[in-house]
Amino acid sequence: MKIEPTDALIVVDVQRDFCAGGALAVKDGDLVAPVINALTPKFRHTFFTRDWHPANHCSFSDAPTYQDGSWPVHCVQGSPGAAFHPDLKAPEGARLVDKAANPDKESYSGFDGTNLPALLRERGVTRVFVCGLATDYCVKATALDGRNCGFEVVLVEDACRGVDIPPGLAQKAIEEMRHAGVAICRTKDIV
Repeated sequence: MKIEPTDALIVVDVQRDFCAGGALAVKDGDLVAPVINALTPKFRHTFFTRDWHPANHCSFSDAPTYQDGSWPVHCVQGSPGAAFHPDLKAPEGARLVDKAANPDKESYSGFDGTNLPALLRERGVTRVFVCGLATDYCVKATALDGRNCGFEVVLVEDACRGVDIPPGLAQKAIEEMRHAGVAICRTKDIV
């Protein structure tokens, strides 16, 4: 896949709390940082989303079940866990998009309640490549919402990792994205 000036890379939630030692660590989540670092120079437009939860977010649970609406406290605004993984390198000019900041609303997508669609359109972007954490939640929601907003969407599969609870959920998410018209590629396919 040849990268065009109308393409953008959306890096979803590669934050400390989603990586090894974090409050909601995704298995091998930190391994996406070097893969993403190799991708970013290929794109003129890059966007980095982050969970930016208030301390009283509705998804937080004292006894989390690690599913929608029942997560451990994670990515609280201004906390060390909300910071990007230290190995992740955002290129100069990358745009930051905060999401899930409403305490009363669970929100996984980088498009939900943010200015991301407008930022993409202002730059003439027609196709987005999505990667990051986690495949079965925020990456999937961002990819599907990208399609719903009228963008071509490509999932960079090897630059993602999933929560995968129960096992197989991440693969099911990939199939759901494919069924919705999201193209699937690997980093070696991008030139």
